[in-house]
Amino acid sequence: MAGFTTRTIHALENVEQGAVTPPIYAASTFLQPTEGGEGEYEYQRGGNPTRDNAQQTLAALENATHAFLYATGMAATAAALGTLRAGESVIMSLPVYGGNYRFATIELPKRGVEHRFVNDPNALTDEDFDDSVAMVFLETPSNPTLRVADIQRIADLAHRNGAVLVVDNTFLTPYLQRPLDLGADMTVQSATKYLAGHGDLLGGVAATNDEALAEELFKAQLISGGVLSPIDSYRLLQNVKTLALRVDRQQENARRVIEAIQDHPAVSRIHTPGSYSAEETEIQIRQADGPGAVFSMEIADGKNIQAFLGALKVFGFAVSLGGIESLLCLPASMTQGAYSEKDLVTAEISENLVRVAVGIEDAEDLISDLVGALDAA
Repeated sequence: MAGFTTRTIHALENVEQGAVTPPIYAASTFLQPTEGGEGEYEYQRGGNPTRDNAQQTLAALENATHAFLYATGMAATAAALGTLRAGESVIMSLPVYGGNYRFATIELPKRGVEHRFVNDPNALTDEDFDDSVAMVFLETPSNPTLRVADIQRIADLAHRNGAVLVVDNTFLTPYLQRPLDLGADMTVQSATKYLAGHGDLLGGVAATNDEALAEELFKAQLISGGVLSPIDSYRLLQNVKTLALRVDRQQENARRVIEAIQDHPAVSRIHTPGSYSAEETEIQIRQADGPGAVFSMEIADGKNIQAFLGALKVFGFAVSLGGIESLLCLPASMTQGAYSEKDLVTAEISENLVRVAVGIEDAEDLISDLVGALDAA
């Protein structure tokens, strides 16, 4: 099998006229044969050549037979959770992204689907599954505490109890972690983040090797209409070709930044994938090819977080991650703002927790900026 970046660039077949990049098909509708039957494409919502090109490429990277692109990452997650039926339930790791939390706590009850949050999915056993459990939904590493869950073990456990495993792989992407190879039934990602990587488009992707799930994911596109546009599909297709290059740089920058601040008196703790325990360290090393470029740090008690934020010049104070620009945020009031106070405590997300997403800027500038802001705190 060809390497990751080679597959990213050469996944497409039969590009028209020998062009090194495929054309953009912006048409909302397609002419149909007048003698009867249907053409390959009929209406953009149901299918589009440009979106198909991007889906084919992303499927190749996931080692999946099917990938489906949606207008946002939450639309992809909604499609995945939308495969649940009334009377069924989902076990969901906590913490999860605030949008996933909101969908589970607000939308699923309307559909007659129950949810149960678990703080440590590695502790799940057969006794946690009753006849209603149809899905386990994991984020690994988790957002924003970077907790790590054992994908292969939980996949085996879910399958033994008649459930499917869905893994949100946004933080690591298939470049660093391939959940389908580890037994997961479906992956979802916010393509807005690392896949697109430039902070200028929204998108989501769900991938699977399961034909029945693939049919459900396609129906979610067709029925909801929440599909990625041809223009954004093309831009995503081009941007993802540099994914490995960007992530390599971001990981190295993150490593150097962490080394520079880990002993700073304004930082009481740093969270990285595997840092929670020796067990999670072993799992992370076994199932992933790198830690990614997101970490979280806890500002020490008595330090001034507002002074810290006000002193930043390179890091942006904003939600999102995975882009070429470095960003940081306060999850308790931003990305996890929908959480109940109880679930914030359970998930160990304090007001002092800062999530840091490292970009591709010069590491020396990032270190100087962050150290200077911590000094100001």
